[in-house]
Amino acid sequence: MATMYSLFFGVLFVAVLFLGGIGNSAIEREVAEDQPRSMAMGARPGQADRTENFRENIVNIAIQEIGVSEATGHNDGKRVEEYLAYTGLGKGYAWCAAFVSWCYGKAGRSVPRNAWSPALFPKARRYSQRQIQEDAIRPADLFGIYNRQLARIDHVGIVREKQGHWILTVEGNVADRVVSKRRAVSAIYAFSNWLD
Repeated sequence: MATMYSLFFGVLFVAVLFLGGIGNSAIEREVAEDQPRSMAMGARPGQADRTENFRENIVNIAIQEIGVSEATGHNDGKRVEEYLAYTGLGKGYAWCAAFVSWCYGKAGRSVPRNAWSPALFPKARRYSQRQIQEDAIRPADLFGIYNRQLARIDHVGIVREKQGHWILTVEGNVADRVVSKRRAVSAIYAFSNWLD
């Protein structure tokens, strides 16, 4: 009888270990497919293409918004209020970060989704100075402008294209509208990457 119990629990133990291992690897594969990784981190074939497609899509969505402007110059207007609503706010609030978040959302990304500019530059997402010097910045990355009076980032936009020591941008809440600007990389306080 003792042999039967030992045999039963031995088979049960092996089955649990085997099924547990298969279940975890399936979960790991599913999570990995939902979270793009950079080529430096060993992305699977096709992963870099998928990330580049997201980048292109985000930039195209942002470009289509160029020219959208506030109704009365008080952070209002149908489209501006749509950007703000995406982050849970109503009219009257600064909307550059809401615009960026809305563009990512339209492209099918759930993050970032925040109307506060500093929140779009967490340390884990920021480019290091070395990465910036090595031209790691790509389309759809975010750039942040620092305000000394506030002692924080107070403006954010989307990198449309890197052109040597310059970036071409798409950004909201500049002169009450969505615009494309050319900015010197040296004037940018921080860059962040929400796609890799």
